[in-house]
Amino acid sequence: MTYLTDATLWAGAWLTNAVPSPSPSGYGVYTGDEDLVTPGVIGFIITFLVALATVFLVIDMTRRVRRTRYRAEIREKLEAEAAAEAAGESPRATPGSE
Repeated sequence: MTYLTDATLWAGAWLTNAVPSPSPSGYGVYTGDEDLVTPGVIGFIITFLVALATVFLVIDMTRRVRRTRYRAEIREKLEAEAAAEAAGESPRATPGSE
């Protein structure tokens, strides 16, 4: 088993030494101060639009979840009223409200 492991390591070392790593060609290499590189106005606009879209999506999701919850509550109330009417009770009558 160690022979196979040694052979694999030897082959890996041989391959990494045989293939040279590419060197920068100079084309597209920034030669200025790297601390001054910023995304600029376009980067700001894109970031702002993504943030704005996220806010609108969260607001829309909240509205849809709230609407779904309210519909479920109303459905439960209607089912309770229908069950009470089927049982012969008056769902709207409360004790002492005559």
